[in-house]
Amino acid sequence: MNTTAQKNELIFGYSSGNLGEAKSLFTSMYLYLNSFAAKKASVFDNMLAQNFNDLEGVGLKKLKYTDCIKNNTSKKQNSNLPNNPLSRIIGDFNHIDWKTIYKGFKEFKIPVNDNDSVKLIKMDPGTSVPLHSHNGKEYILVIDGSFCDEYGEYNKGDMQINDQQIKHNPTACNTSGCVCLSITENDVIFFGKFGSALNLFTFIKSFFK
Repeated sequence: MNTTAQKNELIFGYSSGNLGEAKSLFTSMYLYLNSFAAKKASVFDNMLAQNFNDLEGVGLKKLKYTDCIKNNTSKKQNSNLPNNPLSRIIGDFNHIDWKTIYKGFKEFKIPVNDNDSVKLIKMDPGTSVPLHSHNGKEYILVIDGSFCDEYGEYNKGDMQINDQQIKHNPTACNTSGCVCLSITENDVIFFGKFGSALNLFTFIKSFFK
């Protein structure tokens, strides 16, 4: 599932403006951290811009550069904002009010007006998530540190896309742990010794979202 085609589809959706708020934030952060992905986005942007030349019945309009800027006051107010797309929404990472889910695993839900849920996940060094799969797609972007699972190691700027066909047991790096940006389209399905209890907990928790 974690294929180049899936990643390209996400980037193209971002370039064409067809993503929701959660996936747009996720993808913009991916492009910010991953220069190779940013180059792909630039190619897609140029392709889509070229399509405007092929539109029929749409006349060109002469604009001055000042017509494309809202106003100078707005520009000055935004000049001190960080380039990091996520920091523009949640502010300083050092001041995040993390919610502890279990020992070594914390979450911070990012408020977005979208059907998709997007959150930050913080895992202390060596912390693992029990073996699980997903009813829908799961998107994971490493913001800091690294984690590994049955399919490889993922470092800062790496993205993983999973679905119901993927079972994995993510474990944070033993030295620095990891912070990830995550979108889950549906609830997880746990396996193993405590799978039934965890699935029941997830089911009950869904009533309080």
